Amino acid sequence: MTAPQEGLSTASPGGRRVLAAAVLGSGMAMLDGTIVNVALPRIGEGLGAPLATLQWTLNAYMLTLAGLILLGGGLGDRYGRRRVFVWGVVWFTVASLLCGLAPNGAALVVARGLQGVGGALLTPGSLALIQSSFRPRERAKAVGLWSGLGGVAIAFGPFLGGWLVDGPGWRWIFLINLPLAVVVLVLARGVPESRDWEAEGRFDVLGAGLAALSLGAVTYALIAAPTSGAGTASAVAAGGVLVGVAFVVRERRTARPMLPLGIFRSRLFTATNGVTLCLYGAIGGVFFLLPVQLQNGMGYDAFEAGIATLPITLLMTVLSGPAGALAQRIGPRLPLTVGPLVAACGLLLLHRVHPGGGYWRDVFPAVLVQGLGMSLFVAPLTATVLASLEVRRAGIASGVNNAAARVAQLLAVAALPLAIGLSTDEYRSATEVNTAFGRAAWLCAGLMALGGVASWLLMPATLTALPGGAPVNRPQCRTHCAVTSPPLEPGDGRRRGWRRPSGAG
Repeated sequence: MTAPQEGLSTASPGGRRVLAAAVLGSGMAMLDGTIVNVALPRIGEGLGAPLATLQWTLNAYMLTLAGLILLGGGLGDRYGRRRVFVWGVVWFTVASLLCGLAPNGAALVVARGLQGVGGALLTPGSLALIQSSFRPRERAKAVGLWSGLGGVAIAFGPFLGGWLVDGPGWRWIFLINLPLAVVVLVLARGVPESRDWEAEGRFDVLGAGLAALSLGAVTYALIAAPTSGAGTASAVAAGGVLVGVAFVVRERRTARPMLPLGIFRSRLFTATNGVTLCLYGAIGGVFFLLPVQLQNGMGYDAFEAGIATLPITLLMTVLSGPAGALAQRIGPRLPLTVGPLVAACGLLLLHRVHPGGGYWRDVFPAVLVQGLGMSLFVAPLTATVLASLEVRRAGIASGVNNAAARVAQLLAVAALPLAIGLSTDEYRSATEVNTAFGRAAWLCAGLMALGGVASWLLMPATLTALPGGAPVNRPQCRTHCAVTSPPLEPGDGRRRGWRRPSGAG
């Protein structure tokens, strides 16, 4: 017997409770993407940490998040979406407490890795609550509200993060999650449980472990290269590549892979994720070093550095929806070409940001142009990756694309300081930071432009139907302003029902 197809309305008290729990829960993880970057210079100062520790502060989180996010939704389908969502909130909160209490850089890095595990449960879990709790005809509206209200949290992040870092201190960017989690857990008590009653088989835990180990080894090699020597770094990187090969072999042979490799037979899906690696690699690199340049190079306090990039978030909030609608009318090729090229111009303008420069003369034009470019390509990128596979695979298509964006940033944060010659304690010197940041602006602009050129060569002019005439899937997240990753999209929801009634056979 299948689960009933009733559900909540977005206007009902129960529906509002589900929305509030999902938005606040995912908002905790979204805030992390904006607040921690701003706090990095103060973390380094407070812990006396070298640049490598700051790199790992970001990458430990992204490593576990990217490696496990594809499993998060599957756990919810099997064990209950509300239950796994609550697990994610609790795990994320305990790890946040450990981050806030970390006595040294090593403890902070370990805690951040644990926090990423919580994020991998929490992020897809919040969307799963939306998809499973509302009536079929109201799901798209609920997902739209979830993505739009989540944008408010992202926009609020620079204000909150800067104020916390300059006021009570950088540890409070993690400790602030504790009262937020209490509110989320209270709201979640009234959320109905749901699961996929047809889910069966084992989870691909080995595949997730191999993926994380491979990425971790390559990341370690890039970060440790300046201090460990080329021989050691090369050996570790080679080991990471071999583990990556073992991951591919595992995914090809297992009956229920975490990453079904057959989806890459779609040339459009493969091309879109390749473009994603270029675009989000550039974004990850610049958002790692820009707060360091603004604070250590130009003397900004954390609040000023946080709100300096606010125009990007505001532009994406206002323009991402219209840009997505435009791409559906004219096709993805033009937005995915023009958007990255415009954003690349904004990154080149960041080359003018230097000690003694002014915000309105140097910083604002750069982030304005970058924000315009990102607003043009984020929504079309999501639409294209969803349209590249069958509707029933919308969830896995979005999950892989989201993971690809985080992997791109993981590698950019690891490799960029090595490429620009910034290492050890040089990030504290205004002169050294300014020289290195100028090189980084050129490299990130080049990577962004490469994504634009690849889009022109590889993207279709229109998105009408899949081979065989099957209709393409359309995004439900119409507004998106997170600068660190493309939005997660739900699956088709055909098997996502409410809790099975007692006594059902």
